[in-house]
Amino acid sequence: MTSDTSETVRVDAPTERTNSNTENIDLLPTVEILRVLNAEDRTVPEAVSHVLPELAKAVDLAVGALRSGGRVHYVGAGTSGRLAVLDAAELVPTYNVPPNWFVAHQAGGSQAFREAVENAEDDSASGASSIKAEATGADLVFGLTASGRTPYVMGALAAARGLGAATALVSANPEAEPDANADVTIAVDTGPEPVTGSTRMKAGTAQKLILTSFSTAVMIRLGRTYSNLMVSMVATNAKLRGRTISILRQATDADEDTCERALSEAGGDLKSALVHLLTGVDVERAAAALAVTDGHVRDALRSLDR
Repeated sequence: MTSDTSETVRVDAPTERTNSNTENIDLLPTVEILRVLNAEDRTVPEAVSHVLPELAKAVDLAVGALRSGGRVHYVGAGTSGRLAVLDAAELVPTYNVPPNWFVAHQAGGSQAFREAVENAEDDSASGASSIKAEATGADLVFGLTASGRTPYVMGALAAARGLGAATALVSANPEAEPDANADVTIAVDTGPEPVTGSTRMKAGTAQKLILTSFSTAVMIRLGRTYSNLMVSMVATNAKLRGRTISILRQATDADEDTCERALSEAGGDLKSALVHLLTGVDVERAAAALAVTDGHVRDALRSLDR
């Protein structure tokens, strides 16, 4: 396996096979190299489309866990772990979720985010201990491994099963033996990599697509959006403060001055200002309706319409 992934695999894994489409790629001019790589990349979304029913099951498990006070734990090694850390980090500013809702466990710890940590992915006991230390039976443990066999991830899933937590496994190896500790297996058939074994390429792209779709769908199901608008974000800079006004204008068709006034009356709380503008109730009543519905705008609107 290449050093960019730190994944433990067998040579019969699909990602380890030679890709006939990219043989002699090193003899091509630069633009042709890029065209060949782009052609391979374009096969990934189609491969992901075939596992959407399984991904939907994982989304529903995550929604159930979070609604019941649990958390989502991402577990990965190498590229898989780095992508998981990135996805978890981006949810806090984008959807204003509590920072402990999504927890990323990377084989080798924070050092492995910047460089390879030797043998970290082979330590199943470390994966198990990281879950035992932080997870509970109310959580979802979401493992990511290109090979479908990485010991660190497998150890984490086994520990999660022992705790009674829900479990899901993402891999790029449909040929791997199903893991008994995974309630849901999402095996994407991305095939041989353009550079043999370099799973930061198509397998990594598939995992990025899956993680982004997974967490976004979870946020939508939990009411962290209104329509396709990011109404839960926190305006921490001038660009985002401008975006909050734009969101209010798009959602309500009110003019800029009206939206600015509503946002000011709501103390900067975008959702309260939105419910106020959509229903005409004062911002205090709008905020109270949102508190009862866990911040779900459509549920708050329905409650006020009764």
